[in-house]
Amino acid sequence: MVKPQPTPETAPYWEGARQGELRVQRCGACGRHYFYPRPACRYCFSQEVHWVTVSGRARLVSYVINQRPMPGLEGLSPVVALVELDEGPRLMTNIVGVEPTPENLPLDLRLQVCFQDDVPVFQPEGVTA
Repeated sequence: MVKPQPTPETAPYWEGARQGELRVQRCGACGRHYFYPRPACRYCFSQEVHWVTVSGRARLVSYVINQRPMPGLEGLSPVVALVELDEGPRLMTNIVGVEPTPENLPLDLRLQVCFQDDVPVFQPEGVTA
């Protein structure tokens, strides 16, 4: 699997992943969580932002089951998904721990973060990948 290369803006996210934590930014001014990393809050534009560890619980918003080979990404699940964290932000990820069929992936499916090779992915709650 090709490993993402951290940038100064994303380093805390990847360091958290290495420690088994899902981290996103939270605004100290308006209190909202957001993702993707940026130097100012996407809601109120405050620069009073910091990284926090979130629950890792989410719901499935949308997905696609990839039927084509992904060179360099052979270890990843064919399910590419948009999930919404309980704290609010949405992020793109892979779904693991479930057979990739529409019957197994109802929208609003409850998910929990897990880590594969220090990369956050999600699995249905109660499943161990």
